[in-house]
Amino acid sequence: MKRIAIFASGSGTNARNLINYFSTEKEAVVSLVLSNCPDALVLERARNLSVDTYVFDRHQFYESQVVLEKLEKCGIDFIVLAGFLWLVPVYLTDYYRDRIVNIHPALLPSYGGKGMYGDRVHRAVIE
Repeated sequence: MKRIAIFASGSGTNARNLINYFSTEKEAVVSLVLSNCPDALVLERARNLSVDTYVFDRHQFYESQVVLEKLEKCGIDFIVLAGFLWLVPVYLTDYYRDRIVNIHPALLPSYGGKGMYGDRVHRAVIE
C-alpha cells in the first residue's frame, strides 16, 4: 500500500476530504499530515481521523533535513500539498521527484499565497 503525506498550513478541509477518500481505498492511505503552523486546524482534523501529525518550523524545513527524515521514517511514497503556504525546498522536490502533487487550482506564484483559496482564486484568475 502506498503511503501519502499531506502538507497543509490552515484549516484542512481538503486534507480531511483526502483522508476520508483514501480511508476506503486499498492501494493508498494518508499516513501523515505535516504543518508549519502549530495551531492549524488541519492538525486537529487529522488527529480526529487517526492520522499522525508533525509540526515543523522554518529552520527545520529549510536549513535541515528533519522533515525529509520524518517522511522517510514514515515510509512516505507521495506528497500532496493541500493549502501549504511555503515554497518546497529543493532537497524535497529532488527526493520526491514526480511524486508531489499541489492541489492549488491556479498558476503559481501568480495566484497563490495567503488568502488565495476557494472562490478567491477563481475570481482572481477571471479578473
